[in-house]
Amino acid sequence: MSSFVVSARKYRPAMFDSVVGQTHVTTTLKNAIKNNHLAQAFLFTGPRGVGKTTCARILAKTINCTNITDGTEACNNCESCISFNGGQSLNIFELDAASNNSVDDIRNLVDQVRFAPASGKFKIYIIDEVHMLSAAAFNAFLKTLEEPPSYAIFILATTEKHKIIPTILSRCQIFDFNRIQIEDIAKHLAEIADKEEIVSEPDALHIIAQKADGALRDALSIFDQIVSYAGNKITYKDVISNLNILDYDYYFRLTDDIVNGNVSQILLTFSELLSEGFDSHNFINGLSNHFRDLLVCKDEVTLQLLDVSAGIKEKYKTQSKICDVHHLLKLIEICNRCDVEYRNAKNQRLHVEIALLKMCTVNALAVQQSTQPLASVKPIQTINSQQVNVTSQAKPTAANEPQHEIKKPSSPAQPVPQNTPPSAPKTSLTGISLSSLANKAKPADSDTEKKKITDASYVIVEDEPITESNVYTSWNAFAKIMDEKGRKNISVTLLSRKPELRDNNLIEFAVTNKVQEEELKLLKVDLLEFLKTQLHNSNIQLQTRIIEFSEEPAKAYTAKDKFKKMAEKNPALENLKKRFDLDLDY
Repeated sequence: MSSFVVSARKYRPAMFDSVVGQTHVTTTLKNAIKNNHLAQAFLFTGPRGVGKTTCARILAKTINCTNITDGTEACNNCESCISFNGGQSLNIFELDAASNNSVDDIRNLVDQVRFAPASGKFKIYIIDEVHMLSAAAFNAFLKTLEEPPSYAIFILATTEKHKIIPTILSRCQIFDFNRIQIEDIAKHLAEIADKEEIVSEPDALHIIAQKADGALRDALSIFDQIVSYAGNKITYKDVISNLNILDYDYYFRLTDDIVNGNVSQILLTFSELLSEGFDSHNFINGLSNHFRDLLVCKDEVTLQLLDVSAGIKEKYKTQSKICDVHHLLKLIEICNRCDVEYRNAKNQRLHVEIALLKMCTVNALAVQQSTQPLASVKPIQTINSQQVNVTSQAKPTAANEPQHEIKKPSSPAQPVPQNTPPSAPKTSLTGISLSSLANKAKPADSDTEKKKITDASYVIVEDEPITESNVYTSWNAFAKIMDEKGRKNISVTLLSRKPELRDNNLIEFAVTNKVQEEELKLLKVDLLEFLKTQLHNSNIQLQTRIIEFSEEPAKAYTAKDKFKKMAEKNPALENLKKRFDLDLDY
């Protein structure tokens, strides 16, 4: 039985050009070797599995090579390269600082540095996980690191640069390794699959690359695991089944059901996911990520932010066309709120189901209408019925579009002046349903006239005049509703003063501080909608203002102040006091 070598070791890069995703590091090191500008100490830092130790070994091998190629790579044929490849080099020392982190270990290393190499130009010391050294070990290492012999080069590697003391950092050239891009990992896996004669689907390799989270070593370990599971043919289904990853198809189906308002199917799909063993918290986070990806697809500029395979990207682009931007933002907000409150929920399944139901309440019809071309949306204008009437007589224009003749009303009570042009129609949809629009546009005669009136751009909507008395009555009614709902502070604020009716149906309400103003801002939409409904007027506007201290009427606290206010309202009280020589009880 032949011994198996994991892919992370078997396909470990042996040259700078074979390092994946770290071009900025390898180019700098090759130029330093080519121009003989090598530093005395290097620090390689970055996430796990991105090639720090690999680059350290390639650098150590290359600078001791006696026959460096024109591409600044080791020749692999000289005595130094052969001994390095066989693990027998006497000039390259590797130290694991995680298990050799005491001051004695560093002192032994410093003692070795004193001796020049028996063969070759340099002695290279690679210290992995250098952040694990103790404070005493760092201090013992300082002097040697600052002034090493000309033949000694130190290469330090760490995943946690912030744990290394500044005096060490200042003595090193620091190279920051990046997380490897998903596309680079997927491409590298495809090359290995070809070498191993393994048939693989691009979507499957892309999922492995995503799961690796930027670490190529993790990706190769997962790749070996999938090969052991699926054999010489890796499919997308095999990968998501073995790694217990939720299929993209579930998210696409759920989004379609949310847009269409298919509540029952959404709950059944979620139940199916739970029965397959998926965590509901991970599901809601994945759904939020799905909506984010749909949002990214709405613009060609941001499409590059979508880290999925080409086949999945096309599905995202197709589904993003039926989703409005504002709709997606609302769905992401619901998912985010569910995620934040998830751990505090006692019934977590119900908590996620409520979030899904909330998503269905987002107006799917409005979303579909908003995605229609603007040219297909006809303007809807409103005209007061006391000013104009829409007649069924219309003459086609040159463009064959209907025009509607506007006549004066027959009622003599409110004549329309002959020379006065009609005022510009106002746009208003408040309180209007689609059925009411259809009924108002329906004529009484032939199909031809019916078509003409249906295509009309005028809809009759009448606003009733409002008075201060009506405003005050409706205002108090809303305050009572707030009181019944337990929002006593809002009710007290609303009843503290009378609303004032200004010109153009503007209702102004004065508050005494910023807190009251913010409370009313949060309530403004509900209050304004209530007033429009109660007063039968869609053109009402509402604004608040903070009154100055000088505007605040002085309150009567003492008996003298109270009597003075009463006497201002009723002067007879003052006469009564003087006539009977009365005095106030202080």
